Amino acid sequence: MQETVSTASPAQEALNREMKAASRVTIIGMILDAVLGFIKVIGGALFNSQALLVDGIHSFTDVASDLVVLGVMRISRQEPDENHPYGHQRIETFGTLLLGSILIAVGAALAWENVLRLLAGGISDVPGWPVLVAAALSVAGKEWIYHYTRHVGKAIRSDLIIANAWHSRTDAFSSVVVLFSTIGAMMGWEWLDVLAAVVIALIIIHIGWKFTWDSVKELVDTGLSREDTETLKAIARDTDGVRNVHELRSRRMGHDILLDIHLVVRPDISVSEGHQIGMQVVSGMRDALDNIRDINFHIDAENDEEQLPTSERLPSRQEIRHTLEDRIGELPANSRLRLHYLKNKVHLELFFDNPDKSGGITNDKVREALGDFPWFGSVRIWLGEA
Repeated sequence: MQETVSTASPAQEALNREMKAASRVTIIGMILDAVLGFIKVIGGALFNSQALLVDGIHSFTDVASDLVVLGVMRISRQEPDENHPYGHQRIETFGTLLLGSILIAVGAALAWENVLRLLAGGISDVPGWPVLVAAALSVAGKEWIYHYTRHVGKAIRSDLIIANAWHSRTDAFSSVVVLFSTIGAMMGWEWLDVLAAVVIALIIIHIGWKFTWDSVKELVDTGLSREDTETLKAIARDTDGVRNVHELRSRRMGHDILLDIHLVVRPDISVSEGHQIGMQVVSGMRDALDNIRDINFHIDAENDEEQLPTSERLPSRQEIRHTLEDRIGELPANSRLRLHYLKNKVHLELFFDNPDKSGGITNDKVREALGDFPWFGSVRIWLGEA
């Protein structure tokens, strides 16, 4: 029997599909932006519309942003490697930051130029009717590409693609402004065209600032909202076996969420039961927020926030066993030792499978042997199967 083995991991294949989807929608948008930008810049220059000219420059910034998106998506959708164990999504965040910065710079330059024109006065140029046609085509085209791009961005969980979709929609908004300002200028308010150019530039700045600020918050590891954090804590506390949650830290990487949580459980349960409780918490949290990528849970036997954490200077299992054997003799071969490190004390449990072969070891004998050690807390001996 012959089997075909894929050379790419399922995770990498998923990343490749996402990258192809992102590239396809971005290339389609870039072609549309270039065509509309050419029409609006030429139309604005030929038919006396400063607003349409600025709107055309806005379209060409969309082309530049599309090029940034194509480059960033190719890198950010690579599979995690040794140097980037959490993946490359932060490159996508950096790309969004770069895109926002470009928008702010272009918007500021266009706003300043047209504010100076308004202050200078003497505006007499009236836009021609082809300006209305160009603006209407832009509204229709950019609204369509916005919905298409946003749909793909949500499907592949990419903040950068979603940001690029909103960048496209600002072009539609600005074209609506061009429509109304052109009608007003044709009715005798020629200055409306230049005022519209300033408004469009401010729209560009606003969207750019939003992208930039959101990216900065992610790059400095801003956590989840208070509401989402409390929801996740409530899920953990409601999980059977969890006594309390005394720490939950979160951060974002692209669209993904990374969590660290400390769960307080009963101090006498087994390691495997504690792990299983943690897995139940993980399952509940993933049901609540589907974009959680990693959850690191720490099982605590006591609340570290209510008291000093257990000292690392407490003796290890080997040291305690040697101390016991020095004080009361060698432990029987059938004995097992269980240790509980609580409140900076060590509490011992000794198990003897055969009560007749306990070597005469009793609770009192152990207490007497270890009572002068500051780390000793208590002892309990179990006889028979445990």
